[in-house]
Amino acid sequence: MEDPVHRKRLLAVGALIASASLVLAACGSDDGESDSGSSATPPDFSALEELGENEGEVRVIAWPGYVEDGSTAKGVDWVTPFEEETGCEVSLTTFGTSDESFTKMGSGEYDVISASGDASRRLIYAGLVDPFNLELSEHYDDIYSDLKDKSWNTVDGVSYGVPHGRGANLLMYNTEKVKPAPTSWAPTWEADSPYAGSVTAYDNAIFIADAALYLKATQPDLGIENPYALDEEQLAAAKELLIQQKELVGEYWSDYTKTLESFSNGDTLIGTTWQVITNFAQDGGAPVEAILPAEGSTGWSDTWMVAHDSPNVNCAYAWVNHVSSPGVQAQIAEWFGEAPANELACDLTENPDHCTIFHAGDTAYWEDVYYWETPTEDCADGRDVACTNYADWIAAWNEVRGS
Repeated sequence: MEDPVHRKRLLAVGALIASASLVLAACGSDDGESDSGSSATPPDFSALEELGENEGEVRVIAWPGYVEDGSTAKGVDWVTPFEEETGCEVSLTTFGTSDESFTKMGSGEYDVISASGDASRRLIYAGLVDPFNLELSEHYDDIYSDLKDKSWNTVDGVSYGVPHGRGANLLMYNTEKVKPAPTSWAPTWEADSPYAGSVTAYDNAIFIADAALYLKATQPDLGIENPYALDEEQLAAAKELLIQQKELVGEYWSDYTKTLESFSNGDTLIGTTWQVITNFAQDGGAPVEAILPAEGSTGWSDTWMVAHDSPNVNCAYAWVNHVSSPGVQAQIAEWFGEAPANELACDLTENPDHCTIFHAGDTAYWEDVYYWETPTEDCADGRDVACTNYADWIAAWNEVRGS
């Protein structure tokens, strides 16, 4: 009998190929419309004190794949049960980058958002989201502890949302052409790489953190502790490494389907990927594997957040409670391809090995993953110096891509 998870993946691949613009992961952008995230303090907003009657609608803005109503694939539906139970009709807007989500939230047209770490901090400091009353969260106690009280979802002890899911940016390689099997990011960075022209890299300013992480391991004299906390000298070194890597890159990607197709047809042999892309490629017969290299990696951790002064705040809280419940977390984690945030979800996945594959509860694994954050002038590593902010990163990335 066909594995139902495998069948869902094939359905998802079909949907992706049909819509080449779809981007299915938490990511940033270099479109230049982003706030730098350098505000000194967030606005003094208050969290909702108690729940009232549901308003009848909730306007959700989310990554594609996080909100499904059965229209993408039959049976993949956690929206309809929510609407029937709460009376809150869901309207959905999707986005492809964190910068796009930040810009759209500024319109005031949405009640709740799934925000990645490189957007959530900007949303907080820009006053676009409210603190979240965790006493009104039905499932917060079941969220993995190492996702709580992080700099991208909590400021000065005040929570701004409920963690959703996480994933690592991995090194994928063609097992037939890349030998010996890599254990390091070196073949994607070093000038003498034998895979020049067949390397792929993530096309985004936040990818500077990947360069910084490699420099942290290979050039300790630079003093990099946190790949998102770079002073001017460290950012210049990362930019230099990225320019060197550009000679190796055959293709930059930010489109889910683009890298999947490139690995599947053999044009790309090695480079940055996500576990879900590896799963899709392997399901399609591509000879690929993915690893977390010795230097560690970057990654994402998403948070459900409620818009400031939402007119549908009760439905927004109801939605956050729904999507953080064990059953829905299991559905989203398998459909999207990530580790769930709710520990109890691991007992409910169709594939009993899903949480093992995605390292959901493997705390040691995540210690080597640096989740995306918005670079700010206040150094995230605690140094009493001025760090570069996100606007600086965008400018540096544009120089790399234009060089």
